[in-house]
Amino acid sequence: MDVPVWVWLVTVGAIGVLFALDLAIVDRKPHEVGMAEAVRWVVFYLACAAAFGLGIWFFAGSTFAVEYFAGYLTEYSLSVDNLFIFVIIMSAFRVPAIQQHRVLLIGIVLALAMRGLFIAAGAAVISHFSWVFYLFAALLIYLGWRQIRHRKQEVEFGENIVLRTLRKRIPVSDEYDGSQLTIKRDGKRCLTPMIVVMIAIGTVDLVFALDSIPAIFGLTQEAFLVFTANAFALMGLRQLYFLIGRLLTRLVYLPIGLGVILGFIGVKLVLDTLHENSISLLNHGEPLESVPAVGIGLSLAVIVGVLLATTVASMHKTRGHHRGVELARSEAIKSQ
Repeated sequence: MDVPVWVWLVTVGAIGVLFALDLAIVDRKPHEVGMAEAVRWVVFYLACAAAFGLGIWFFAGSTFAVEYFAGYLTEYSLSVDNLFIFVIIMSAFRVPAIQQHRVLLIGIVLALAMRGLFIAAGAAVISHFSWVFYLFAALLIYLGWRQIRHRKQEVEFGENIVLRTLRKRIPVSDEYDGSQLTIKRDGKRCLTPMIVVMIAIGTVDLVFALDSIPAIFGLTQEAFLVFTANAFALMGLRQLYFLIGRLLTRLVYLPIGLGVILGFIGVKLVLDTLHENSISLLNHGEPLESVPAVGIGLSLAVIVGVLLATTVASMHKTRGHHRGVELARSEAIKSQ
């Protein structure tokens, strides 16, 4: 896929405009995002992602379009797993509900910028060393197994080295001051928790990229598709946080589904790499044509099927508990 520089610039510029418009709306009237608003934004970003995919289909063909959609769905589903830690971070830093949208927006912009560097580095390594796919495959299979094995463990948030270093170098206040990033205390300039939580979300998302970036490279090696699939997945993630935040605890089988998807992509990556082998130590550098290759269409079908199955199974598993919680909540409201 030969993507001209001007297409890259226009695409990155358009994504930047979307973020800027979103930020402008937030700054114009900071507010707590309700369910109806979250639904509208989720539908809008899903429509943008779908329209972009259809554009790829029209200009570059169905193969690249299917690769994009498979990558987008994978990144989006893996990003849902991020929401659990986002909820914990918001709670740990006691972020006011009215400021949560802005925090997520800036944090995700930081995450996308850092992921862009990861993607560029990954594309450069892949173009020179084909054996790196075996490392990606091993990492994905391991992370998939780890997702399934540790699915019942409680997730905890601890400040990483970036945040600890920041606190040592720059004073951080304990109080929020609206959306201000810095305030003056006793004549000294210090950071507010607002900027700390933004950095926390951005750096934590970068850690999660350790599975999502290799996963999408297992579906397509086109850096343009990898970047845009990540961008659209991250843009929609923020609104999804407000839409399904209360339902996250019901997705009890999501870690299993994500583990299966990561493992599947890992196996696919091994088979595809063997099928197109160029490593001299294997079969004298000749492709192993007897090894089956997993088509992108099958990959997309598996990803969609696993996500649907785990979501339906999760909702069925937790429906009794959910009804009890809602009933208790309604009774508590009536008694007030």
